[in-house]
Amino acid sequence: MTFAATVLSLYPEMFPGPLGVSLAGKALERGDWRLDARQIRDHATDRHRSVDDAPAGGGAGMVLRPDILARAIDAASPSDDPRPRLLMSPRGRPLDQALVRELAAGPGALIVCGRFEGIDQRVIEARDLVEVSIGDYILSGGELAAMVLLDAVVRLLPGVMGNAESGAQESFETGLLEHPHYTRPRDFEGRTIPDVLTSGDHKRIARWRQEQAERLTAERRPDLWHAYRAKRPDPGPKKA
Repeated sequence: MTFAATVLSLYPEMFPGPLGVSLAGKALERGDWRLDARQIRDHATDRHRSVDDAPAGGGAGMVLRPDILARAIDAASPSDDPRPRLLMSPRGRPLDQALVRELAAGPGALIVCGRFEGIDQRVIEARDLVEVSIGDYILSGGELAAMVLLDAVVRLLPGVMGNAESGAQESFETGLLEHPHYTRPRDFEGRTIPDVLTSGDHKRIARWRQEQAERLTAERRPDLWHAYRAKRPDPGPKKA
């Protein structure tokens, strides 16, 4: 099964963009995944190819019309399409590694990239769009957010990363931020590699990396730290 991504956008020329280079780009060339970026305006019916209108109830900006977007979705994803339909939206479910892994294990995704003030709520409901957010900030449109999502997913597809173990040890995979990394030279501007990493003692190295990951998570992401601690069984009081 090849992961197939279809992106609906007012600016399909933005794709593949960064998805066409590095790991994702090489995987795309090999056929490890497919990308089809489509123009929403192709489904407009007037001579100006209009896709938006004023918001009901008044207010600033414009809203993407439900009839036009629905036609674009139906043309790209028929009723028997098993792929989830996603809408990149700042009010959506936060994109995390669990969702990334879920998508990577599936057949692909249809991704709608919004623009303007938003998308008519009725098409979100009528076409079962799942809203997904990449963070608590506003972008000009959903295209960059879609690229972030796809890059995170594609790198987990079989054969994309040279060393599968690399993905398993990264930040968020274990509920912790990743430990610090070091490489040659051993001395850089008076800063040296921690001795434990050159000791050859793999148990000590693994213990040090775990301790560093826990320290960094507790310091920088208390939300992750509390969730991590809540999932771990209480070891109870230490024996004398």
